[in-house]
Formats: sequence, structure tokens, C-alpha cells
Amino acid sequence: MPSVTADDPLGRQIGRGLGWSFLNNAIGRLGSFLSGIVIARILVPEEFGVYAVALVVLNVMLSMNELGVSLAVVRRPGSAAPIAPTVTTVALVSSAVLFGAAGLAAPAGAVALGSPAATGVVRLLSVGVLIDGVTSVPVALMTRGFMQRRRLQIDLIAFVVSTPVTIVLALVGYGAWGLAWGAVVANLVSGALSVAWAPERYRPGFDRSVIGELLRFGLPLAGASMLLFLMLNVDYVTVGHLLGATALGLYTMAFNLCSWPSTLVSSAIRRVSMPAFARYAENGKGELGFRRAVFLVTVLTVPLVVLLACYANELITFLYGDKWAAAAVAVPALAVLGLGRILVELVYDYLVATGRTMSSLWLHAVWLVALVPALVLGARRDGILGVAIGHAIVVAAVVIPALAVILRRAGVHLVALLRAVKIPVLGGGAIALSSWLVRESIAAPFWRLAIGGALGIFIYTALVGRRARHEVRLFLADDTPAVHAGQPD
Repeated sequence: MPSVTADDPLGRQIGRGLGWSFLNNAIGRLGSFLSGIVIARILVPEEFGVYAVALVVLNVMLSMNELGVSLAVVRRPGSAAPIAPTVTTVALVSSAVLFGAAGLAAPAGAVALGSPAATGVVRLLSVGVLIDGVTSVPVALMTRGFMQRRRLQIDLIAFVVSTPVTIVLALVGYGAWGLAWGAVVANLVSGALSVAWAPERYRPGFDRSVIGELLRFGLPLAGASMLLFLMLNVDYVTVGHLLGATALGLYTMAFNLCSWPSTLVSSAIRRVSMPAFARYAENGKGELGFRRAVFLVTVLTVPLVVLLACYANELITFLYGDKWAAAAVAVPALAVLGLGRILVELVYDYLVATGRTMSSLWLHAVWLVALVPALVLGARRDGILGVAIGHAIVVAAVVIPALAVILRRAGVHLVALLRAVKIPVLGGGAIALSSWLVRESIAAPFWRLAIGGALGIFIYTALVGRRARHEVRLFLADDTPAVHAGQPD
């Protein structure tokens, strides 16, 4: 990839960042995929469920950590120096408080989630909160500067160091503890490298003149982030409490499978979307940048989501073995949730970049209120399948209409946005139709998966490829000046 400087047009900086980010995600996801197959064949669903309980607690704490103020570093025009020391202090203090609270509340939290055995694992994983506090500003500075090549190096090194730890501990019988120690090692390595390779370094400080502005910006984001994680983890709480650790392990496997599109595509784009949206907004092109990003995300994720939904049983049994086959029933409905999550995350970044943080808070609050009764009712009626269906109904009936209202109030033209996603959606429908034909024609699960996947991708590419290439060329050719870019790769 050619060198990019801070004076280059925004389109080139975004393209550079996206290239490294996609490469990072592709390598990281492939590694996680292969190691996940090994680990899933070593562990039983109950052990996976214990780790899932601890991960729920960690995610809730991370959603509240640093009170949302680190994102102010990403979107701030000009230099981040006036606010970075204060942001550092807020992040360190909040992470220390949450770490202490996790240690005290771990037993009660594990019992409430239906897995008392997770208490120690919760305490171990909470070390990640401290690491997150230390690295919040360095990571924000790297994101601000589109430094995705460095992020690739960091993530790759962390994976290479931590994965053998996880696998060896799982092989010798540590179960969920092996997963937890692997996660802590990965966090320590990535945290140390993020601090070492950050473009600037700031000591903790406190400026009373900026703290009010930071909290007004960050607290709604922290609230929205906490609601988002509660919303994405209330299903784990419901399954663990009502159905037990084994069902939770199966549900976690299904959920992780449906997270592949988000992990592979959406998270790569999100590493550059917020600073890109902020730069577009500063140049009066906010809606254009958002519409292009929605098309790019949709065109890449729709085929993955539809293929997962159509071939869930074949994929799970082929990769992880028959003991995980019961997880497949939840995948099609969770795929709907996965697509909804991807859209919400992109809207979240756009709202943050344009300063509309309260809208995101209200969206997640409404989502959570509607979700809790749907999940409880679903779990009691149909187990993990009912939980997945509850997710899908809430996304379709509540979240998508709420997104439409929020975007319209933010000045986004919905008709133009719908036109942007029309072709990818039609392509997804064609994949679903082809899967029905494959099922009617092929009995062997492996060949159904292999031929159906190849046929679906071929059909989708034929329908969508030309338009996708055109949009990507327009996106990367954008000559919008970048107001700032830190130290891009």
C-alpha cells in the first residue's frame, strides 16, 4: 500500500486506513477462526458457558469505562493536546473504580447469571478494565490518525502470543480459565504496544475548563454504550439464569457465529468511520460520507449474513462437531440481529461524529426496554431458539423504525439511503433462493455447504459487483481535504 501523508485528501487517508483495517481483520479473524475450532473441540458447552458469563460482566464494565470521553479525542478538530491529559485522568480513575467493584461484586454477579463457578474467572478478566483505562487515549490517537497498519501489527503480535497460552491451558484441563488467561495475555500485549506506538504521549492532568465539555459529550455516549452492552448481553443473562450453563454455551456459539460479519467487516470499517465522518462533516459532506459507508457495509455484510442463516447447521457441525449441532437452531434469527447491530453501530459513529450523542442514548434505551420481555418470553417458550426469535422481532419492529426517525432528524434523506442498499438486499434474496434449490438437490451436508456457498457468492457478485466497484472508486477518489489526520500510515 503506498505511503500516505497527513496532507493527503481524505479519500486517500480513508482508503489507506480501510485497507490495513480489512487486512487486520482478515488475518485476525482467520486466526481466531482456526483457534476457535481447536478450542471448541476441546471444551464442552458448559465450560464455554462459564467463560461467557465472565465475558458478560467484563463487557458491561468496559461499556462504562472512561465515561465515553476518549471519543472526544477522535473527533476533536485540530490538536488533541488541550483535552488529552484530562481524558487520561478520567480513564485511569474510572477504570480503577470499576476494577475494584468487579472484585467485590463477582460472586453475586456469577450467581445471578446462573454460574457460580465463574466468580474467579470474572475477577481475572476484570484486569482488562485496568488495561483499557491505561490505553484509551493512545488507542484514540491511533484511530484519529488512521494508523491501521500499527493496529494490524499490535493485534497480530497479541494473537501470536496469547493463542498458544489458551490452547495449552485448555488441553491440560483448565477449561474456562484457559480462555480467560489467554484473553488477559492478549490485552496486556496489545495494551503495552498501543502505549509504545501511540503518535503522542500525554501524562495525566486535569483542566477544569474542559472537564464540563468532555462530560457533556462523553456521558451520553457512555450511557448509550452501557445500554448497548446490556442489550447485547441481557440474552446471556436470560439464557444463563433460565436455561443453565450448557444452553448458554450453545447460545454463545451461535451468537459468535453470527458475529462473524460484524467482526470481519463492520469492525474494520468502524476503525476509520468515526474520524472519517467527522472530517466529512467539517467539510459539509456528512450525509454523503454516511450514505457511502452504509452502502459499503451493506454490500459486504449481506452475503455473509444470509449464507450463515441458510447453512448454519452444516457449518457448525462441520467446523465444531456434532456436540454443538443444537446451536444451529438459533443462527437464522440471530443473523437478523447481526445485520441490525451493524447498522446501529454505523449510525452510532455518525451521530458521535456530528455531535448528536443523545439520539444514540435514546435509541439504545428503547431497544433495551423492548428487548427484555421479548427474550424472557422467548426463553420460556422455545429455549435458545425463542431468545433468538425475540431478538429478530425487536430489531425488525422497534430498532429499524427508530433508526429511520433518528436519521431523518439528523438530516439524512431516507429515500436516497434506501436506494443505496436496494441492490445488496436483492442480492441477499437471491442467495436465499439459491440455498433452497441447493437443499432440494443435494443431500450430503458437506457438499451442500461447499456448493451452496460457492453458488451464493457467484450469484451475489454477478448482481452486485459492478455497482460495488463503482461506489468504491467514487469513495476512494474523494478529494475532500483532511482537516487533520495525526500521523497516518
